[in-house]
Amino acid sequence: MRAVTLFWASLQFVLVGCTSTPAQYEFASPMVEKHETLVATGYAVIDVQPADHPAQKRLMAIRAAKLDAYRGLAEQVYGQYLDASTTVAEMIVTSDSFRSKVEGVIYGATLVNISPRAANTYEVTLSLDKALVQDLRALYVQSSSAVRRG
Repeated sequence: MRAVTLFWASLQFVLVGCTSTPAQYEFASPMVEKHETLVATGYAVIDVQPADHPAQKRLMAIRAAKLDAYRGLAEQVYGQYLDASTTVAEMIVTSDSFRSKVEGVIYGATLVNISPRAANTYEVTLSLDKALVQDLRALYVQSSSAVRRG
């Protein structure tokens, strides 16, 4: 009888111990889910911009950095298409190439920061509210399926 009582007491202790601490497993939730916004930063070099005046070059570099940041947001929302090709002849790699492509629609992004970096580079940071991500993905799927049907 004592063994049965000890068994039930042990079982209750184990069951209560397992169910009373669900918060300790909260760390297992995906870290991406914890962020409220997506953030992307783009960069562009001033001197390589095709303009005659320094002010135009700066404005074009800001625009290029902004587009680079938008590309970064699109990568986070839609992913990135990768295409790789390797050619091997006589057990020697003769050619190895990679291409990547990002395609999608980004709207609702907020301009966080535009700042010069070093003497010759601009940095632009954009953020996107996580609540818009599902809308953007749905819009992209809808538009790409319409193109395929048409």
